[in-house]
Amino acid sequence: MKQDYEKLIKERVENLFHTMEQRVTPQEMEQIRAAYQLAHEAHKEQTRKTGEPYIIHPIAVARIVAEELMLGANPVIAAFLHDVVEDTSYTMEDIEKLFGEDVAFLVRVVTKQKKEHYEMSKQLDNFKQMLDSVHYDIRAILIKLADRLHNMRTLNSMKPDKQMKIAGETDYFYAPLANRLGLYDIKTELENLSFRFRCPHEYAQFVELLQQDKADNDAALTALTNKIESILQKHNIQVRIEVRYRMPYSLWRKINKSHTDFKHLAHRHFIQIIFPDKEEVSEKNLCLQIYSLLTDTFKEKPGSIANYIDSPKENGYQSFHVKLLSEHGTWEEIHISSERMVYYSQFGCVASRSESNIKKWIEKFKFVLQDIAYHSQDGWFIENVVSSFYNDDIMVFTPKGQPIILPQRATALDFAFEIHSRLGEHAQYARINGKLCSVKTVLHRGDCVEIGANEQTHPQPDWVNHVLTYKAKRYLRTYLYRMKKIPYQRCPFCHPLPGDEVIGFTENDKSVTIHKRDCSTAIRLASQKGDSIVSIDFKEDKKILYPVRIHIRAVDRYHLLSDLIDCITNKLKLSIESLHTTTTDEIVDCFINFSVHSFNELQDIISFISLIEGVDEVQREELK
Repeated sequence: MKQDYEKLIKERVENLFHTMEQRVTPQEMEQIRAAYQLAHEAHKEQTRKTGEPYIIHPIAVARIVAEELMLGANPVIAAFLHDVVEDTSYTMEDIEKLFGEDVAFLVRVVTKQKKEHYEMSKQLDNFKQMLDSVHYDIRAILIKLADRLHNMRTLNSMKPDKQMKIAGETDYFYAPLANRLGLYDIKTELENLSFRFRCPHEYAQFVELLQQDKADNDAALTALTNKIESILQKHNIQVRIEVRYRMPYSLWRKINKSHTDFKHLAHRHFIQIIFPDKEEVSEKNLCLQIYSLLTDTFKEKPGSIANYIDSPKENGYQSFHVKLLSEHGTWEEIHISSERMVYYSQFGCVASRSESNIKKWIEKFKFVLQDIAYHSQDGWFIENVVSSFYNDDIMVFTPKGQPIILPQRATALDFAFEIHSRLGEHAQYARINGKLCSVKTVLHRGDCVEIGANEQTHPQPDWVNHVLTYKAKRYLRTYLYRMKKIPYQRCPFCHPLPGDEVIGFTENDKSVTIHKRDCSTAIRLASQKGDSIVSIDFKEDKKILYPVRIHIRAVDRYHLLSDLIDCITNKLKLSIESLHTTTTDEIVDCFINFSVHSFNELQDIISFISLIEGVDEVQREELK
């Protein structure tokens, strides 16, 4: 067995050395070999849970870094050494002395902290360390992703509870990072491995269903792809065609989202048409030519086009998507891409790229990661990461045509904050494709959005539930935290105001709820929990407004409603939140919702309204 392991180790490390020799200098290659020798010596007495020599893990991580992420010499060196400081007697000073500051920095970031006390938890503190140490260099995160990927590939050896812990971290933290870095293959593998160990029975079911689905559709799809290839060859267009089945996790997520079953789930696979890069013909023109030729034969599903060539995703993903009706009566999803597009889709941020939007995307990624780590004391650390980096994006536009990248299901509020925090703070309404809408309206790809601002409009507590972007969430949480806090909870049935006769009751969590003294809930509580009654000094505060509702009964006349609105908005300077009127036999019942500072202010308002011609009765109405 020992000889077998030695042969395996030698074979794998020599393959890695061969790969790296093709793209690094002899001096760098010497350092890579030295790093391997140090790691091999440091871990020589250690084994993994599987029983295999521990050195197999650093070799595997280094191979992922070199072959799957295509990184350079220093990341490969750091991958060999990533567990040396944590698990052996070697120190960070030793690493820096032997391999330099850059390698030491990378190793330091991926080395787990050893503390007696953690600020949040061991897991969260280690995540925070990684993100806080980015310093305009994402290579450390890529090494950590490689480490996690190999751990997930070999998770079988762990106990079920340990599997659940590691799989949960992977699905919630590492897969989102891979997703946002454009590493589609790694993101997909991490998701599926997580699903496999979190829900093994469901995973096995989906694997079986996929195998059967492939068997059932193989002949039809082969015939379809052959026909597509034949059509294109007649016009001297050489392509390679792949049928790509979606992975178990993706299908599981789609089923849960659409509330359907596997049999009725649409687009369990897609057909990818890939053409070689040609300098003499633009990629867009060739995509459109292929699209045109195919739609001459196959019927196109209306509204199915997604042109990611003219409007790439934030991570640079480009392709031309369309759905075509096959001869078997099924809508087939077609992706038309160049070899370059496929390569960039696979390698995301680590591909050698010069486009300005890619540089902007990567810099935005770095900035937000650092900002999240810096502001993580608010208790929303992991949620901020997930909300920021685990969303497919859409592109919307300002009225001047400026593209704005937002997560799917983002709202006009997200758009406003993306433009500027002041615009978000005072956003009053939105015009989406020219139509007046609430700022809470969900946006869709290609929308043209205009935000109407009002200095008198300020964030409301529920706004935080209508935004997705980290920028909007952090601003709103900070703003709402700094707002003047109401010192008591108010009864949700009687809605007391400062100036009302009130009574307070201490709750189990030591908070105090106040009621009007004639509130039926208060009367019941007084008889059952009299010992919890506390004295309350419920004073008016000019910074705090309370919603109220009044009922006006009046004799109908010309301009009655106009006079009511004028009195409330112009004379009393109040903002009407809602107004509802009914007229029966010349008698008008009008219900108006607005906000006041106190009971006395409400009484003054009622007195003013009572003086309007035709008004017979004005009463405070209980909110529902």
